[in-house]
Amino acid sequence: MSAHPDLRAFAAACQVTDRAAFSLAGRRTDEDGGLGLGKKAGEELLPEIVARIAAQQQRLYADARWSVLCLLQGMDASGKDGTIKHVFSGVNPQGVHVESFSAPSTLERSHGFLWRHNLALPRRGRIGVHNRSWYEEVLVPRVQPSVLQAAPLPAGLTGPQIWAERLEDIVAHERYLARQGMLILKFYLHLGAEEQRERLLERIDDEAKNWKFQAGDIADRARRDAYLAAYDEAIRATAFPHAPWYVIPADRKWLARLLIAETIAGAMEALDLQFPQLDPGARDSLLRARDALA
Repeated sequence: MSAHPDLRAFAAACQVTDRAAFSLAGRRTDEDGGLGLGKKAGEELLPEIVARIAAQQQRLYADARWSVLCLLQGMDASGKDGTIKHVFSGVNPQGVHVESFSAPSTLERSHGFLWRHNLALPRRGRIGVHNRSWYEEVLVPRVQPSVLQAAPLPAGLTGPQIWAERLEDIVAHERYLARQGMLILKFYLHLGAEEQRERLLERIDDEAKNWKFQAGDIADRARRDAYLAAYDEAIRATAFPHAPWYVIPADRKWLARLLIAETIAGAMEALDLQFPQLDPGARDSLLRARDALA
């Protein structure tokens, strides 16, 4: 199966390439890339892209040299859970590990901010999907200072310099992981304020979705501008070729899933993963085993 060329170009355009000039304000949440695709056609196209991911995952698992890490970030109701469900639905679950990160526990707070995320990193041959990530540590405590004040850190380390230092640590950490053979893909699901309002209302009005609604969702929505500013700085500081950011227009769930799936499929295909080749001796042994079975 080959990539849809226009979708591939649209997905590539979502990558942040000019770090210095980047701003979320310059990215539309309802951008459609001029694809001319409707929801039905888009939903029909997704399984083809998922099949490409599944084919690459088989090679990834067999070769066991590379690993893949997908980080999903976004405002409440931006579609992270649905993206994971639909994009990885056709991939062998033995080769994929999904981890969702909420507020850190007492044990997790007693370690450095990267510790709990490192425990969930995929080993070679596997795909790891993180619903929220270490970027939460330069977002939530920055927008809500009381969170940082409650952290068990020496007072001298919690000054205004902490955000630049943490971003510097993240860059170094992601560079290290990339040098160990980890393909890192970071997605920000860029959701518009009005679309978010409608989705939150749906969570209240639909009993089957009541469990998704959290009281803090409204408070976080009121801090939207502060969160966007924190995301702007985080993305500008950490968008590098070895760990690229993709800003995905998320007002249309089906399109966001297509773009993320296409990005993952294309990046894995670019690794040129191959099934292991047997040496002549092993091949001869295999043929002897076949004769015995026959």
